[in-house]
Amino acid sequence: MTGKGWKSFKLVSMLLVITALICALCIAQFNEVRFWLMLGVVSVVSIVYLGLFLRFENNLHSFVSEMESQLNLTERDSLYKFPAPALIVDSEGIIIWFNKAFTEQIHSDDAYGVHLNSIIGIDLEQTFSQKETVIEYQAGHYRITAVTTEKCDENGAPVSELTLLCFEDISDYISAKTDYENSRVRVMIILVDSYDELFSNIKDSDKAHITIQIDKMMETFVEERHGILKKIASDRFFALISENELKSLEGEHFRSILEKAHTITTGGHTPITVSIGVGRGGDSLPESESMAKQALDMTQGRGGDQVAVKDDDKYTFYGGSSTGVEKSTKVKTRIFSSSLESIIAESDMVIIMGHSWGDLDAIGAAAGICGAARLMGASAYVYSNTEKTLAGQLIDRLRDNIDDEGDIFITEEEALAAMTDRTLVIITDTNNKDLLDSPRIYSAASKVVFIDHHRMVVNSIDNAILSLHEPYASSASEMVAEVIQYFSLDGKLPSYYADALLAGIMLDTKNFVTKTGVRTFEAAAYLKKLGADTIAVKLLFATSIDTGILRSKIIESAEIYKDCAIALCDEKQPDIRVAASQAADELLSISGVDASFVIFRIENGVNISGRSYGTLNVQVILEKLGGGGHQTMAAAQLKDITCESARVVLTQAIDEHIRNIS
Repeated sequence: MTGKGWKSFKLVSMLLVITALICALCIAQFNEVRFWLMLGVVSVVSIVYLGLFLRFENNLHSFVSEMESQLNLTERDSLYKFPAPALIVDSEGIIIWFNKAFTEQIHSDDAYGVHLNSIIGIDLEQTFSQKETVIEYQAGHYRITAVTTEKCDENGAPVSELTLLCFEDISDYISAKTDYENSRVRVMIILVDSYDELFSNIKDSDKAHITIQIDKMMETFVEERHGILKKIASDRFFALISENELKSLEGEHFRSILEKAHTITTGGHTPITVSIGVGRGGDSLPESESMAKQALDMTQGRGGDQVAVKDDDKYTFYGGSSTGVEKSTKVKTRIFSSSLESIIAESDMVIIMGHSWGDLDAIGAAAGICGAARLMGASAYVYSNTEKTLAGQLIDRLRDNIDDEGDIFITEEEALAAMTDRTLVIITDTNNKDLLDSPRIYSAASKVVFIDHHRMVVNSIDNAILSLHEPYASSASEMVAEVIQYFSLDGKLPSYYADALLAGIMLDTKNFVTKTGVRTFEAAAYLKKLGADTIAVKLLFATSIDTGILRSKIIESAEIYKDCAIALCDEKQPDIRVAASQAADELLSISGVDASFVIFRIENGVNISGRSYGTLNVQVILEKLGGGGHQTMAAAQLKDITCESARVVLTQAIDEHIRNIS
């Protein structure tokens, strides 16, 4: 019976007694004897009833009180003896109560008055808000569920807050989940780099012997990792391995296969290199295979001799220290040239641009394409931010020599106003969308082509209808010089365009010292045949006396760190980019220096220019800082950081790279 019903019952009982007394009084008018008799009976019955009623009420109160006491005791005892750990903390995270299981499974010492974080590292604010979290403690994993109660004052305002935290041991679940993840199958595609080039000039018997060595190496590599291998082409293998084995390979940076391949050489003592693409995280095997193919394409775009692991949109790279094998065949270039000529003929306008802070290679390659396109009758222009360029002398020289053709340089506003659906945008000397000289022109273009020799980056141009990407080429200017040889030009390319292309080659090869191959000299010979003037080109590299003094100061500030020369310039100077680049080149001439880095201040941070002769891969080092480039020439930009802080992160990247290759 509820409290309200019990009160109603007592009221009705009293009314019945009063009614009986009134009835007895009414009889007194007719018969006094019967009145007293009736009154006596009613009084006795009422007294007995009231006595029984009061006794029953006391017994009921005692029963309820006893049951409440027993329930509270059972509740407290059950929570204390509950098999799962539990504790109560206040709003500050101080432990005010804990049960027996918490002492046995979590913390054996007295925890009263101790802050929870001193025992278990846990984000209390997140736990209180989300009501549930998972932690790793000692050798187990626990799911913590939070139940919060508030005590309010008489006005309804909360005055204190207590939270019950219950621990559920989910170690077995986590272990099963980990075992499942480690046993998942990953797809791996292995490619022998430049297979046709390596075997083009060796005997069939030697080729068979080397092929057997490669096959045996691949079989051993996969069998040792309990995987499955299938050869799908003369230069390509398909493998399946578990996630656990993949983690083991990542731990050793895939040295067991990359370095083993180097021990196999062809007749010309050229070591074999392999590229590997790994697909991880696909919901199905076909999806993982597609990811592995994309990863393999990325390794080829970065020069080969490395591994790319693709997980969703994230790439992780290993290896990539070799320079790669130069391809002697120009079939790819010839096919590209023919296709590009057709696209130019179909376009109403051609706009060529390079990367931001365009140098002699970017502007030289763009000018070469522009001159060739104009000879084909196209309306072609070059866009360059002339306020932020490292090729100002080249731009001025081109403008001085092409007055009869009309200015080949166009502003960003003019280009955007003239662009249509048939406008072609050609990008030279970069594949990175973040480094374009004009992102607005790129975004407005419906047809994009790029020509680049830098290693492929993750955020590369992905909407090109045609591309020529050769990481082993010395420069974009070399690639353009090869391309225009196959164009059907209405006349001879003017010599000032040849000068621009030759300047680009000389810049990126450091006057034909680094990253040069047979095709580099063939391209230079072709440009010389067009009338390139080496003296005029050399003058394009001339700098002012102020730049020369600044360069000397930068070199003077250099310090040697693990065979790397690191120089700093913490002052903003007008020609700092040119001076820093030249200083980085000159620092390589110091005995014992394998790589040089110049750190200098720019508008919103610092820039790092890196150079080497190939002993250390500056591209891999600066890629760790968000930069990129080539093995012998790379750069990185760090925002909102000082030069000294940049030096610290640079030395850390150098240390990591040295550890990985040692």
